[in-house]
Amino acid sequence: MKILAIDSSGLVASVAVVADENLVGEFTVNYKKTHSQTLLPMMDMLAKMIDLDLETLDAVAVTKGPGSFTGLRIGSATVKGLALALEKPVIPIPTVDALAYNLCGHKDIVCPLMDARRNQTYTGLYQFDGNSMQIIKEQCALDISEITAEINNIGKAVTFLGDGAPVFERFIAEQLNVPYTFAPPHLNKQRAGTVAALARSYFTEGKMTDAAAYKPEYLRLSQAERERMEREHAAD
Repeated sequence: MKILAIDSSGLVASVAVVADENLVGEFTVNYKKTHSQTLLPMMDMLAKMIDLDLETLDAVAVTKGPGSFTGLRIGSATVKGLALALEKPVIPIPTVDALAYNLCGHKDIVCPLMDARRNQTYTGLYQFDGNSMQIIKEQCALDISEITAEINNIGKAVTFLGDGAPVFERFIAEQLNVPYTFAPPHLNKQRAGTVAALARSYFTEGKMTDAAAYKPEYLRLSQAERERMEREHAAD
């Protein structure tokens, strides 16, 4: 089984290839460049480094959202174009699930936090039984106070990760009543290697879609759409 994975859901741009049990290559960049500048060159460089024949891929995996609207659209266009050209299926992976899977095997509850602005976060709650990930709360868009209240109600130690963790660090310190930690730098952001690893089980379970039918899931309206609705509401 050979899967190419892409993650452009946040500030990080990441591309990886998993072949059977091996992560054979991964490029991850978290720097001041747009995904339109980085994804295709990274993919091309990775393919050359590992002598990848794209025709040998079984599927292409991508984080389907939530996340940056622009990033998700770029990732979606890249994956759709590649998968259509190669006639390969697309494996859509929930972004928050993939982020949580960075901490596969962790003993505490895992809570990804992606900054969605206005005190909102894309989040979820997860726990692991060995390498098996169990979803306590499916990915969703919530006010940070809602997810911390839910964690307090569960009453177990938690580990946070994601670009929202430093944004909400002070609020977490003030509001959380349970022990908590933050994931280290090499595990606290999106990684295509994790997406590819999670996609292996999706592939086995047949959780794939036709490239032409694939579209990202945003979970909430974009800022432009929200502002338009606010203007229309004010006009009424």
